Amino acid sequence: KNVYMAMLAEQCNRFEEMTEFLEDMLKGRDKDLNSDERNLLSIAYKNSLTSRRTALRTVIAYETKEKKKENSPFLSYIQEYRKKIEDELTQMCNNVLTTIDSSLLKKAEDAEAKVFYLKMKGDYNRYIAEYAQGDLKEKVSQAALDAYDVASKEASNLSPIHPIALGLALNFSVFHYEVMGDHEKACVIAKDALEIANKEMSNIEDDTDENNRDASSIINLLRENLDMWKMEAEEN
Repeated sequence: KNVYMAMLAEQCNRFEEMTEFLEDMLKGRDKDLNSDERNLLSIAYKNSLTSRRTALRTVIAYETKEKKKENSPFLSYIQEYRKKIEDELTQMCNNVLTTIDSSLLKKAEDAEAKVFYLKMKGDYNRYIAEYAQGDLKEKVSQAALDAYDVASKEASNLSPIHPIALGLALNFSVFHYEVMGDHEKACVIAKDALEIANKEMSNIEDDTDENNRDASSIINLLRENLDMWKMEAEEN
């Protein structure tokens, strides 16, 4: 019932309820989720955050604009509202991270599941690190780095063109570029993943396979990021 209701909630764009249905399902499960259930949970979590991440980017743009003015009467209102959105995001991300550590990772049996959850753990720490400051930023950045590192080691047990392995390389490179400010490391991760994937994909004949289509999509994102980062480096 919970899986069906989660799928129905997804079609209705009610992602927080979708999350509730799936977390309720988790409570009664002794074994790990299957691939389809993992993907549903990932969609629920990510889309629950999307509107708030978008809102935060908007409010930061307004804050930047008002900071350029002398004695803006609105700046304190904007900063108060920004904190409200950040607090909501932090709580939601921490809820996901708690579920990963207390339930999902403990039940993960194969490499695919372990990489999936460890990547998620890196991602949700990264989402906090994007706006956090001071000690919190340092804490979540380190937690993201640790999770991505362990996920990368586990990913050696997957095909280099497995969509989860490619998605990990994509997100790990973005983490280094945007959060750590290590542009060189970001480019190395993306470039290495791209080179290996291109070699593997050249031997693939079945373009209709869903995994191969997903892999091609992520490969294109890696390529686009590398091109964009190269342009930014040249401009600087």
